[in-house]
Amino acid sequence: MKNIISKIGLGILLSASLASCSKFDEINVDPGKVTEDQVRVEYLFNNAVIGAQMDPHIAERIFVIYWKTAARQHMSTGLAGGSYNDGYSVDYWGRGYLSQWLNNINQAIRIGEKRIADNSAEGHINNVVQISRIWRAYLMSEAADNFGPIPLNGFEGENPEYADVKAVYYHLLAELSDAVGKINAVSAGDYAKYDNAYGFNGEKWKKYANSLRMRLAMRIAEVDPAKAKTEFEAAAAGGNYIKAAEDMFAIQEKPGWDPLSGVMSREWNGQVLSATLNNLYVGLGGVKSEVQLGAAFQSSIKPANYAGKRFVDHFSLKTNDPMAGYFFDGMPNSIDPRAYKTFYIPGDTLSAQFSNYPSWTKDAKITKVALKRATGGNIQLDVAKTWSAQAPGDFGAKGTANEIRTIQIGKIPGLSQAYRTSQAKRVFFAAWESYFLLAEASLKGWNTGTTAQQAYENGVKANFEYMGVGQYASQYLSSENYNNVGTSAKFTHTTEPGNSRTMTYVDGYTNKSGTATIKYPVNSIYKNGTVRNDQLTKIITQKYIANMPWLPLEAWNDHRRLGLPFFENPAIENPLTNLPALNDGNYMTNSVDFFPQRLQYPSSFREASNAQYQNAVTLLGGEDKVSTPLWWAKKK
Repeated sequence: MKNIISKIGLGILLSASLASCSKFDEINVDPGKVTEDQVRVEYLFNNAVIGAQMDPHIAERIFVIYWKTAARQHMSTGLAGGSYNDGYSVDYWGRGYLSQWLNNINQAIRIGEKRIADNSAEGHINNVVQISRIWRAYLMSEAADNFGPIPLNGFEGENPEYADVKAVYYHLLAELSDAVGKINAVSAGDYAKYDNAYGFNGEKWKKYANSLRMRLAMRIAEVDPAKAKTEFEAAAAGGNYIKAAEDMFAIQEKPGWDPLSGVMSREWNGQVLSATLNNLYVGLGGVKSEVQLGAAFQSSIKPANYAGKRFVDHFSLKTNDPMAGYFFDGMPNSIDPRAYKTFYIPGDTLSAQFSNYPSWTKDAKITKVALKRATGGNIQLDVAKTWSAQAPGDFGAKGTANEIRTIQIGKIPGLSQAYRTSQAKRVFFAAWESYFLLAEASLKGWNTGTTAQQAYENGVKANFEYMGVGQYASQYLSSENYNNVGTSAKFTHTTEPGNSRTMTYVDGYTNKSGTATIKYPVNSIYKNGTVRNDQLTKIITQKYIANMPWLPLEAWNDHRRLGLPFFENPAIENPLTNLPALNDGNYMTNSVDFFPQRLQYPSSFREASNAQYQNAVTLLGGEDKVSTPLWWAKKK
């Protein structure tokens, strides 16, 4: 009898013991001699699901440093500046994380199908196989969305043939459709505990599969609209998708260091507010800070037309961030209510949102900073009760002299402790995403069973409820106030904001007040920069905010696909060598060349099989670089 160890390795089998509900204690044999006939298909499935939750080692590298950076969910240059770390990708794919998850799920499918064929399978094994196919579709989409061409038959102990991204997507869409049709009503009984998401509840898995199918169909909508429409409409037909909180695909985190530990739990990752998010948040929805914040903050709230303190010697102006050069020395007049739930306010150490990470320093609690001046006489600032953000990139000497830039933690709003203690559920798919997908599809004229406006508003409401700010939803959805990039929340309000607005400011060096013309940014990737407030911009803006911080890969995917929402260019006080297309002559415009498009293949792949590597690069249709767009992404 073939020994399964030759396929997936003893370490993978034993990793099940890390999760409370996937132990091999029930198998009364030497784990080193576990045979294929003795392995529970449910264990293999569970390992693949829990593993993809990501242990702290790989979560820090992929979820935080790669995905959250590319998606602008925090302020970090890294991948946003075109940098790439081969070691991270080697760990992710080349040394077993992604390959282990796919290996486990492929084994679950293969062994389950074999037992069904020889009539040795229990009644529920058919559902485990179909559910495993659904999860494999997600894992393969994750791989393809990061790297590009992948093998359809990979991670199965054979030399795989690579397929281009179009073929991968066609395969995944077909798999999801077929698997849903084969799930039956048989209960998994006692084995339900080996599914941390849905307990092998076939109906819930069908909803997830249909929502995932809608996600993947929309991904290809710009390059293959006919196929996207057919697949999306089939998945949405009958309304059997995730549309309620109880159907959300989410995995419970737990403290520690294993695959269930929180993906954002490592203390040394600052995860401070990005300029991208801040420009979307501020002003959007028209909900006043005075009603959101307590008495201690009322005197810090600034007028609606106030830009901040201007420090041109300490903040880079070489970026199309509309608020470049300004430090916001107070609280915004109005702001998206989710902002204060997602990020803590500097100095607000007693709030539930405040994070004291890293706990071995006092950085998070220190609010006094210096802006150093070459002539001496440093400027001292207290950043307590302020709400400011900065673009990524290179601030050069300006940044070196600016402790807000060099220290960041506690000086810029930071990610809420709610996401950092491994007590939450990591969201893989939520109702709001289904609704925003339906809104976009309806906008295209596809048959969805709803309207674009109704789906959009349902998405906003679902996320507001999740974030605990549902009381503001009605006011928010009726607001015509523009945010810093010129977008409003009301779906039917499509009046453009104009090219600029007049705002007041204070010169940070002289303390003199003045007025300035603040231009709304030109998002030249989307419709050549001609619109800022159309309905698709609203949908993707709300989807982006709602998916913060659990779904950075989806946020990155949407930006690569549409150029939405607006991402400011990294600052270039010094040139960014990994983004050579961005320069002093064009940083006020946007281009796909200024943003990362994929991850390079790990060197371990190239070294292990150069022929397969060369084939994969050929199928990619461009060089194996961060700047090469995927098949479904915008090309210019």
